[in-house]
Amino acid sequence: MPTLFLKHRRKDLSEWMDDPHCDLEMLNETYRQFTKVNGLLSGWRRIYVRFIRPVLKNGSSILDVGCGGGDLLIRLSKWAAEDGFQIQLTGIEPDQRAIDFLQTLQLPANVSFEPKTTSDLVKEGRRFDFVVSNHVLHHLTEADLRLFLSDSEQLASQHVLHNDIRRDDLAYIGFMPMWLFFRRSFIVADGLRSIRRSYRSEELQQAVSGDWTVKEMPLFRNLLSWKP
Repeated sequence: MPTLFLKHRRKDLSEWMDDPHCDLEMLNETYRQFTKVNGLLSGWRRIYVRFIRPVLKNGSSILDVGCGGGDLLIRLSKWAAEDGFQIQLTGIEPDQRAIDFLQTLQLPANVSFEPKTTSDLVKEGRRFDFVVSNHVLHHLTEADLRLFLSDSEQLASQHVLHNDIRRDDLAYIGFMPMWLFFRRSFIVADGLRSIRRSYRSEELQQAVSGDWTVKEMPLFRNLLSWKP
């Protein structure tokens, strides 16, 4: 469907949960609700089956950048275990509020998290088989995006998979009724702003170097990928 209402990317918009003074109770509820909304819409099962599982092996490592409430880490750990793989998953998150929330969870033994950025890990000389992220790209400025992708290339030995929303009128209209299911959180308000901030596929491809590939995925997703 041609994007008519959301023709231009609204990178000037900010999200409530990015406000350091936002309501902490609503923020924590947002982290909790990520498990459901991402499970419904993010498409990570498809990404895991298509791009990660075929080359996964015992001892593989996965880095989740901007891990937020940790739901992707937990989900990937579960799928890998069901497929018989023993892997290590690390999440990094610079927002101390997210780290505080993660510390309240009972995480699988193979999942850990650190209050760091990709640049911190590059300086430490760290490497992972896979580097992934969910809903990070649309938060970044052009300069931050270039640094983020450069860091990702230095951190990944096999594959980088950055999954994000694709801006579309239908995505925006379809997400509006979610307020019926996700209340007392920033899920809907920030979700709608995220759609307006996000890239169309051709915009994202223009914003990255030729070594990076943008794939359109179901449910209005862009999957930005890179292999060494």
